[in-house]
Amino acid sequence: MKRIILKPGEEQRILLGHPWVYDNEIAVILEGPGEKSNTAKSIPLVPGETADIESSGKEYLGRAFVNPNSKITARIYSPSKEGADKGFFKNRIRTAILRRIAGGPGFYDLRRESARIVFAEADSLPALIIDRFAGWPLGAVENAISNRPFSMEETEQVLGPPSSWITVQFLCWAMDERREMILDALEEVLSSPLNPGMEALGKPEGIIERSGARVRELEGLPLREGLARGNFPTGGIVIFENELPFVLNLEEGQKTGHFLDQKINRRLTAEYIKVLQTQDTADASQPGGPVVLDACSYTGGFGIHAARAGARSVTCVDVSAAALETLEKNTALNGVSSVVKTAEADVFEYLRAAQRRKEHYDLIVLDPPAFAKNRASLEDAIRGYKEINLRAVSMLNTGGILVTCSCSQAMDEALFRRMITEAAADADRRIIQLDFRYQAPDHPILMGYDESLYLKCGFYRILK
Repeated sequence: MKRIILKPGEEQRILLGHPWVYDNEIAVILEGPGEKSNTAKSIPLVPGETADIESSGKEYLGRAFVNPNSKITARIYSPSKEGADKGFFKNRIRTAILRRIAGGPGFYDLRRESARIVFAEADSLPALIIDRFAGWPLGAVENAISNRPFSMEETEQVLGPPSSWITVQFLCWAMDERREMILDALEEVLSSPLNPGMEALGKPEGIIERSGARVRELEGLPLREGLARGNFPTGGIVIFENELPFVLNLEEGQKTGHFLDQKINRRLTAEYIKVLQTQDTADASQPGGPVVLDACSYTGGFGIHAARAGARSVTCVDVSAAALETLEKNTALNGVSSVVKTAEADVFEYLRAAQRRKEHYDLIVLDPPAFAKNRASLEDAIRGYKEINLRAVSMLNTGGILVTCSCSQAMDEALFRRMITEAAADADRRIIQLDFRYQAPDHPILMGYDESLYLKCGFYRILK
């Protein structure tokens, strides 16, 4: 087993829980336990192999997957000297699923709910992401259920318990190299009882790989997407989120096909729609409820929650025609086609034009893609976030609510809050914070590993 010896002082971040070793932190790479670092010549690493990490003082820090082609040379997966065979992956996947089931109030009934069941480093499986979707083929739902909207209970009564489909991302060399082993381990875990006395969740109908993220190129890996095992229904599937039906096509769309991380924030937005119906804003007290703008709507997660909660009108804006096509299917499933209208547009251009038209809203959702992919792009990203927030704040009625998000990990919470404060000041508006949230608990935050805390979602009321 090769040993990676760090430069003096570089172990501090790792001792606090961060699992990465960067290329510029390494002093020497040794062949085995008997070799002395003060006389040995560094040897090369092989992409995908495992190595032990030690401080300059020979303190053992953990075992890692390595890739000398990446700036992140080593990803620590264990504090002990354990291997990475199929049994290891089965144990880690099973443990990750059990955390989501037994986490306490607000956690998941995975027989009926969709969730991220593995979140990479936060589940001690570096660069591996697995989402599990519980639902039914869209065609079966459309053929069997005619009323709109309909509930999950109705769907279960007519079609039986939901099936499941998996999306998976292999985002580093070591995981990609062990792809078939991991898929075997995943299917075996889902097909067996998680604990004695528990029923198995069941083998998925299909596994879809969504390894199209550009981070693979930094690992020296090609982008790869498509059906890996089983099947996926033509036309997609229907899942329920917060008891509302949504169409998903897991072979297309962004990331893994649906943004599960916003589940709680969408539910909270629906609650604020109900609050606005009792408040005296310029428009919310009129017959029909609040007027809503959902910018960067994707397939309508926030907008449809708002419409179902009682919004009078919802405008959903997205640059993707395909996303808006799915959104319209979702409005039909939820019986809100008359309430929701769509606009295919860039968010910056739309907000500028809407402000020129002197449009006003009672609630605006801003959920843009990550403007800052890394620290180098942060300055430009802050300007972009500030512009859309300034325009949104300017268009909100007094008493209205801004729901604003950032999924840029590089833009931390302090920067995000400062940006919102400055945007409101530049718009000459006073705001108060109603709530501040993060990603849903199936995307756990690993302390010491700031990259796992990426989603910020603030709820603000306009005072004047």
